[in-house]
Amino acid sequence: MSFCSFGGEVFQNHFEPGVYVCAKCGYELFSSRSKYQHSSPWPAFTETIHDDSVMKRPEFGRPEALKVSCGKCGNGLGHEFINDGPKKDQSRF
Repeated sequence: MSFCSFGGEVFQNHFEPGVYVCAKCGYELFSSRSKYQHSSPWPAFTETIHDDSVMKRPEFGRPEALKVSCGKCGNGLGHEFINDGPKKDQSRF
């Protein structure tokens, strides 16, 4: 399953087992085991597959969010929202 910031919404309600990969380079990003139902129009995950699956950088004017890109090729993926996961102190990708 490829995932990127354009057209990713087709996977919002997709919960079949599998691995979400970067649409540009195919690097493994998220497992379906870390996916959960969320009110946003995008798929929501609690963790990445590898420590280096994504790169994060602060986003100007948004202390609650980090810009996220593929850890291998730099393709833009969206955001990590701090403390917005299903459990206390958990983030949402």
